[in-house]
Amino acid sequence: KAFKKTPTQMLLRGQNIVGYKNYPDDVLKAFINKAAEIGLDIFRVFDALNDVRNLETSFKYVKETGKHLQGTICYTVSPVHTIDYFVNVAKQQEDLGIDSLCIKDMSGILSPIASYKLVKALKEKIKVPIQLHAHSSSGMATAAYVKAIEAGIDVIDCAVGSLALFSSQPPVESLVAIVAEMEDSDTRIDLNMIKEISEYFERISFKKKAFTKMQNIIDISVILHQIPGGMVSNLLSQ
Repeated sequence: KAFKKTPTQMLLRGQNIVGYKNYPDDVLKAFINKAAEIGLDIFRVFDALNDVRNLETSFKYVKETGKHLQGTICYTVSPVHTIDYFVNVAKQQEDLGIDSLCIKDMSGILSPIASYKLVKALKEKIKVPIQLHAHSSSGMATAAYVKAIEAGIDVIDCAVGSLALFSSQPPVESLVAIVAEMEDSDTRIDLNMIKEISEYFERISFKKKAFTKMQNIIDISVILHQIPGGMVSNLLSQ
């Protein structure tokens, strides 16, 4: 029953849809309409270079379906990618009608201090809810989540313990325990249910161990090479 009430979400690569090349508008529209028709509730739309021009058409089509449109800023570190830069990209997307905004830290290089500063700045300029999605590759994601919560983040993405860490997200169990000690907190998450879900996926993953590459828990070199978590897991399996 609880699962039926949970919104379904997908990651849409803007004009790339779910591929690695640009597709024509009619294909993009057909994909979004069919995804909405079969039950997707939230479209998290991003462009890897934060080029808002590559988001405009998909934003328009998602809005036409009446589904939740979540814009995205892809986080990285460079002389160009300042707090002001990210706020500007977020404002452009808000002007196009997004319902919420996701900070997408694909490589897991968002530090706790940078997390606090970025979320704080966005909360001062952006009216829509803000969500943080970070990978645990560098080991900083849990701390970055805590600082984001202190800065006023609305939603954080986690994974159950058996599927968490490294190129995945921080464990939900850890964040529930941390948030429980914060003032005015109420996660309303039943850890017994989370334990049951985690144990289920642990059994599933155990059956697949012969076909998968074991991952190191921490890859601190990701701060240097900045390879996104999805690419790391694919490279390992290949």
